[in-house]
Amino acid sequence: MRAALLSEIGQDKLEVVDDMEAVGLGPGKVRIRIKATGLCHSDLSAMSGVLPQPAPFIPGHEGSGVITGVGEGVTGHKEGDRVLVCWLPPCGHCAACRRGQGHLCLESLVNAGIPNFRRAGGEVFGFAATGTFAEEIVVAANCAVPIPDDVPFDIAALIGCGVTTGLGAAINTAKVEAGSSVAVIGCGGVGISVIQGAKVQGAAQIIAVDPVESRREAALRFGATEAVAPDAFDDAKARITSGEGFDYVFEVVGKSATAGTAYRMTRRGGSVVIVGAGALDDNFQIDMFSLFFDEKKILPSLYGGGDVLRSYARTIELWRAGRIDLAGLITHRVRLTEINEALDQMRTGAALRTCIEI
Repeated sequence: MRAALLSEIGQDKLEVVDDMEAVGLGPGKVRIRIKATGLCHSDLSAMSGVLPQPAPFIPGHEGSGVITGVGEGVTGHKEGDRVLVCWLPPCGHCAACRRGQGHLCLESLVNAGIPNFRRAGGEVFGFAATGTFAEEIVVAANCAVPIPDDVPFDIAALIGCGVTTGLGAAINTAKVEAGSSVAVIGCGGVGISVIQGAKVQGAAQIIAVDPVESRREAALRFGATEAVAPDAFDDAKARITSGEGFDYVFEVVGKSATAGTAYRMTRRGGSVVIVGAGALDDNFQIDMFSLFFDEKKILPSLYGGGDVLRSYARTIELWRAGRIDLAGLITHRVRLTEINEALDQMRTGAALRTCIEI
């Protein structure tokens, strides 16, 4: 089958090969024919080495498709089922899951160290134990989450990661209060989803901050009340909050520099929400007096900070009701053979989200 392969960490181009094989179908596993997958910035981070990932590997972790094979002992799935790919599924029985924090379950990440593809040159890993830039994947059965027939494959793919991460940061992690002031630093696909989540929660002011003009324009379409370049952020703080700072500031970049900005722009007693995935060696520092005296809450948000299965269902209901726009997030649709063009667009900040049709 065809797949987009990264042979070595640090390469900026993917090789589309046609001799890849999805392997490992057996007890507790399913095989999925991928129909659509989103290109997420986390894929770029894994390619560059910011996020740890063994190579060679096939990127991609937010996808959707149809089950074409079911391993022994799998119940609740059958061939022909429409599913989205959950890259971090809750196991249901570990300590984190028992506490109701299934998004912190680590059981599925054990599979990230097991190759799930093979070609003539040897074994190949899938990013986050998935690898949705391929025509087929084999994953644990709990990674395959059924989707209703009215949910298109491209929208389902986005729900599998970016949309859930952004909406959940506002709804689950921050629990944005109605009438509050919100600032969002970084307005790609996840940042736009944060904006939509803040809007659903009833925020009165939602300020989008991004250096790319097209992203600022998009943020206004999705619910931001104002969009500014980074160099105008201080002025927005002075005008909108009388200099006090915002109730909630979301960092959706994954850099210590922007996290520092988020902390500075948050009012005393407000919430700094860290949504961007950063590097292990990029350290965020705060002096101990400010940490104590300003009582700002620092809230990391992994995968939307809540039960992902409930979050998926909530997202679908909000989409059906017209409360959030998911189709509008997809600004580019490309074929797998055009993957490198899509990567270049994302690097320049030109696209909110690219949907790859497999």
